[in-house]
Amino acid sequence: MPAVTQPLGRRPRVFVTRHLLREVEDRLAELFDATLNREDRPLSREELVAAMQTSDVLVPTVTDRIDGALIAEAGSDLKLIASFGAGTDHIDLKAAAARQIIVTNTPGVFTDDTADIAMEMIIGLPRRVREGIAMVRRGEWSGWTPTALLGVKLAGKTLGIVGMGRIGQAVAHRARAFGLEIAYHNRKRLPEAIERMLGARHVETLDELVAQADVLTLHCPANADSRHMIDAVRIALMKPDACLINTARGDLIDQEALIGALEEGRLGGAGLDVYPDEPDVDPRLLKIANVMTLPHIGSATREGRAESGHKVIANIRVWADGHRPPDQVLNAL
Repeated sequence: MPAVTQPLGRRPRVFVTRHLLREVEDRLAELFDATLNREDRPLSREELVAAMQTSDVLVPTVTDRIDGALIAEAGSDLKLIASFGAGTDHIDLKAAAARQIIVTNTPGVFTDDTADIAMEMIIGLPRRVREGIAMVRRGEWSGWTPTALLGVKLAGKTLGIVGMGRIGQAVAHRARAFGLEIAYHNRKRLPEAIERMLGARHVETLDELVAQADVLTLHCPANADSRHMIDAVRIALMKPDACLINTARGDLIDQEALIGALEEGRLGGAGLDVYPDEPDVDPRLLKIANVMTLPHIGSATREGRAESGHKVIANIRVWADGHRPPDQVLNAL
């Protein structure tokens, strides 16, 4: 098990890959020998290697791909990767464990923020909000009429939630207030008491859930098993007026299959906050009227980003004092 057996005995050399909130950076500089990225410029692979060869702690974000080859080039002093954010799919956890490098994250910080953005699209897509905004901004709105921009009401519709962890449950809690029927698929069924609290019913297979949902929202991690879990076959199972929401990871959806279905009118719409090739967004998506495209802002609140930064600091301090960090990623062991 990678662990610190005694205090580091000096100020840790901490390298932060992206610009964080000023209050977080000021605290990092106060406590540690910190190298900060005030310009917020994405680092090249060579720059990441150099940072990992000269630091005790690396603080990456989800935009930094810390793969096995990169970890293999790390210096012997690098003993902690204190990631800013809840996801860890951008880090090769097995390679880190093999090098006795502890990995931490900041779980639970962005639950409500991400659920709020998901709800924004769950509400906005069926009510054609994106199309209405575009019409007004183009100066094409001619006034109220009984048949203009008719959407569908939410009450009584089925919201299918894929992944019923913290964020999925937070979405379910919000969705009930809008009269949505909650159905979910998860690797492990929730306890009956939680199902009752959320008013959610379990659906045994993903295919069944996909076919039942009027709105399908994804809240599961990205890994080899979940890549393209929503592919052409499953999109074909969806109702032709159903909406697909993704605030999790871009690779969960086969983008080519999604674009094909949208262009052919086989889906009611899509709401996307994440993409497989960020920051590149396929221009075909931008041309489709019933697609809401957001710039990965699910976690973008001042409060959440501040809390995440302070969790990073807490993990580093506990590690430097010779103890196990509170947010150590256990499956890295």
